Amino acid sequence: MENSHIKNLSLLLLATLFISTSGVLGKYIALPAEVIIWFRGSLGALFIYIFCRFKRIDLKIKSKKDMFSFFVSGFFMTAHWVSYFYALKLSNVALGMLSMYTFPVMTALLEPFFSKQKLNGIHVLLGILVLVGVYILVPNFSLENDEAKGILLGVFSALCYALRNLTTKKHVTNYNGSMIMLYQLIVIAILLLPVLFLSDISNIQSQIPLLLIIGLLTTAIGHSMIVNSLKHFSVSTASIISSVQPIFGIIIAYIFVTEIPSTNTYIGGSLILLTVIVESIRSKK
Repeated sequence: MENSHIKNLSLLLLATLFISTSGVLGKYIALPAEVIIWFRGSLGALFIYIFCRFKRIDLKIKSKKDMFSFFVSGFFMTAHWVSYFYALKLSNVALGMLSMYTFPVMTALLEPFFSKQKLNGIHVLLGILVLVGVYILVPNFSLENDEAKGILLGVFSALCYALRNLTTKKHVTNYNGSMIMLYQLIVIAILLLPVLFLSDISNIQSQIPLLLIIGLLTTAIGHSMIVNSLKHFSVSTASIISSVQPIFGIIIAYIFVTEIPSTNTYIGGSLILLTVIVESIRSKK
């Protein structure tokens, strides 16, 4: 039992590491945010479809009700990704990722409305600790500067991500995680198809390697593993544990693009990391 918990926790943290690459890629791919998301969704769907066919995973949706639910979760995923990538472009990797990590608080507060699970005071407390960590990272708040706008978009992205996870959770016992992610990516590709005809993509050829990485590693592999983790953890627990993502993202940004964190980033990041450790230990029980 203990080994099983360690394995599930390790896979969740590995998935979080893969998804953390979205910060650097979203910031520095030289394309409009919605175009990046279209390619991310389309390429991710292609890779997951190949994987599902190879593994002979059943791709049939069992009811019209489930089909509508898949569409809703795909819509929230679209809104989450687009607003998140704009947050990254307006601010920086650290602020964009950390402002989005208000979503564990939103998840903990919203989950009782989506399931029979009662509001857990510990989740709320840990979520508030994450918020304090994010607050420490926020610069002088003014709607006139791009960093403040980026933070607001990050918070909106967090709300959309919480709603996506909550609408997805009820399907993980009846459907394979990769299959669920496939349909959400298809919804994203359909909703954002018009942007290809409205945006400047003249430099697309030079961006293909980075788009392939974000489609395969960040999206197809990382997000499928996150969805599968919901079989072993509540949405609130998975959300709080994956709050280590900004820490991974800041480290990746430092290594690859020399984006140096401030002192406040270290302090706020440490608070977020503390919630991850506490929830990891608590969820084992």
